[in-house]
Amino acid sequence: MRMLRSSTLALMLSGCSIAALSTQALAQVSISVSVNLAPPPLPIYEQPPLPGDGYIWVPGVWAWDPSVADYYWVPATWVQAPEPDQLWTPGYWGWNNDAYVFYPGYWAAQVGFYGGVDYGYGYDGRGYQGGRWKDGAFFYNRAVNNVGDVHIKNVYNETIVNNTTTNNVSYNGGKGGIEAKATPEQQAAAKQRHFEATPLQTQHAEAARKNRAMFAKENHGEPAVAATAKAGTFEGKGVVAAEHASDKGGEPAKAEPAKPEPKAEQPKPEPKAEQPKPEPKAEQPKPVPKAEQPKPEPKAEQPKPVPKAEQPKPEPKAEQPKPEPKAEQPKPEPKAQAPKEPPKREEPIIKKN
Repeated sequence: MRMLRSSTLALMLSGCSIAALSTQALAQVSISVSVNLAPPPLPIYEQPPLPGDGYIWVPGVWAWDPSVADYYWVPATWVQAPEPDQLWTPGYWGWNNDAYVFYPGYWAAQVGFYGGVDYGYGYDGRGYQGGRWKDGAFFYNRAVNNVGDVHIKNVYNETIVNNTTTNNVSYNGGKGGIEAKATPEQQAAAKQRHFEATPLQTQHAEAARKNRAMFAKENHGEPAVAATAKAGTFEGKGVVAAEHASDKGGEPAKAEPAKPEPKAEQPKPEPKAEQPKPEPKAEQPKPVPKAEQPKPEPKAEQPKPVPKAEQPKPEPKAEQPKPEPKAEQPKPEPKAQAPKEPPKREEPIIKKN
């Protein structure tokens, strides 16, 4: 990246601190940054509701961080003007001297040239139709602003007719860029007294740079915080995420790299893209193996002779029943023994003297 001109907003968007600069100094300094890679397309998002009376819509923009060589999204938000009767001219990227150069936005009584970029919600590339100042108060056009539930009387309704082709291209000139040139009135507005981004806008952009999710390499052009109701607030109520381009029937345009610029002061060479490894040679198809010859079918097995039926063994002869033993003849009862006669009483022998 190379520095071409001065601008505090470019310093802010490139990560440099400008807190020490006064408002008068901001109005007198002009710095821009340029890179050789086109910024991503603008995210598609819904406008969060107006937070209160006196706030003016500031569109989001892609900023560049040289430390990581990548774009990051600074969410759109509602901001109070530095003083009454001031309107915001958005910053934009434009093709110049074979590079994409960032031209920072500013506050002035009239809206100047911002590359013809259609940021939406009143910023159609030709000025601002979202509101106007009258008697020190800002009046809101309900046709393009989400007034929400804020109770304000300074509103009007004016339909905006846009005859230009609406797209999300984020840069002017170059390949694929918007073909628009500043009118004499817009050129005069840039020369009028103006103010650079307010300190709150600076803090808002710095907070986006410190959030890795805001970088294009991380979110692929669809940041989770595309817009906020209050500057510097990336969480909670009023935070709006980007919608998918396919949901709106569009397809983001691819970034076109710029041609290298032959200048004495060469930008630091970007790391060379890794050379693609040669594709391996296609593997030669192996020869198809010859079809295996079918093996001869084995001869049918000759059926074995059926064994002769076993001759039944003769049944054993029935066992002849043994003759029953003859009934034992009862033994004759012994004859009753005749009673023996009692022995005869022996007569005592008497001896005679």
